[in-house]
Amino acid sequence: MISKNTICLWYDGTALDAATFYAETFPDSAVNAVHHAPGDYPAGAQGDVLTVEFTVMGIPCLGLNGGPAFKHNEAFSFQVATDTQAETDRLWNAIVGNGGQESACGWCKDKWGLSWQITPRALTAAITDTDRAAAKRAFEAMMEMGKIDIAAIEAARRG
Repeated sequence: MISKNTICLWYDGTALDAATFYAETFPDSAVNAVHHAPGDYPAGAQGDVLTVEFTVMGIPCLGLNGGPAFKHNEAFSFQVATDTQAETDRLWNAIVGNGGQESACGWCKDKWGLSWQITPRALTAAITDTDRAAAKRAFEAMMEMGKIDIAAIEAARRG
């Protein structure tokens, strides 16, 4: 059963592939149901996978195989708070290494074009430090990074 509030993500025939990758990569994630089209539609034929109900880190999602008309962009992203460099590396490398691409400041895109922010909690703490000079140093260090390096952020914070 679909949750009362569900994030609907548009795919061009690859919703099941994406949902399966997310389920294998992120904790508290699963493919919950696959629904096939009861008839032909503009992006597919009767029997094709039309929607996929899945969960990403506890967030209910619906993947819709709507065709090529709409693409993902950075206006929507999943932000994943990580606790260690190992966790940051594992998630970043899984996304980028599976056909994705690196971006700046902890952002990357998966091969379906969906944006992810792999954000260590240490980064959030550093750039919101009440010591404004420390926060600025950490922020400036982050601005030079792709994947976040926690040790470098903490060193910048300390000055």
